[in-house]
Amino acid sequence: MNICWWITILLLLHSCTPGDGMDHGIVGGHVSVPHSRPYMVYIRDSIQPNLNCDGFLVREDFVMTAAHCKNLRNPKVYLGVSDTTFLPLGIEVDSFPHPDFNNEPGNDIMLLKLKTPATLNKTVTIIDLPNLWNDKISKNCLVMGWGSTKYEDYSPSKVLRESNVTLKDLTNCIEPDVICNEDPFGPSQGDSGGPLICGDIAQGIVSFRKTQSKGNVTGYTRISQNLLWINVVMKQHKP
Repeated sequence: MNICWWITILLLLHSCTPGDGMDHGIVGGHVSVPHSRPYMVYIRDSIQPNLNCDGFLVREDFVMTAAHCKNLRNPKVYLGVSDTTFLPLGIEVDSFPHPDFNNEPGNDIMLLKLKTPATLNKTVTIIDLPNLWNDKISKNCLVMGWGSTKYEDYSPSKVLRESNVTLKDLTNCIEPDVICNEDPFGPSQGDSGGPLICGDIAQGIVSFRKTQSKGNVTGYTRISQNLLWINVVMKQHKP
């Protein structure tokens, strides 16, 4: 892929600006009811806490996120979080980014193996994944995260926010395992790795945002296209 095209894309990992936390969140949308999304996982670098991503729990010992979040060199995951002002004890992980990810759209998926498996309860649960690569995806979806409330500059949220999105065309994108969607609101910096939830199924992973003359296009890694790799990694590392 032409590198000039790629540099026009803003990866949604917050990796540069420290920024003060604010009580806002994902661009548009609204504040989530506390602990209403118990599969959501906050990921932060334990040495550079200004570096953060989102993720979601897919097994008691595995979190799914974006491969470009491997830029967090010393990640810890935080479960059952609503407000990042009050973080529980972080859990160390082993990282498994997709081997074919090369900092371009496509294969932007990573699994994090928890060194201490999660205890499932009302505030910590697992989200379902699609069963087949060609499963039909509901067009009415939901995105969420602790990222910025603005596209222009970084204004991170301390509380989880969410926004409804409507998928328009699942085939109009740059790679077969990427869903592109034009929407005036949605993920921004700091929302990398969060889920695209459609019909209570995690169908995508927040990957990038591209600014075009027509508006903002968000790219989501399509999970169903990576099921073979996901199953191999998770079977190799059973509890």
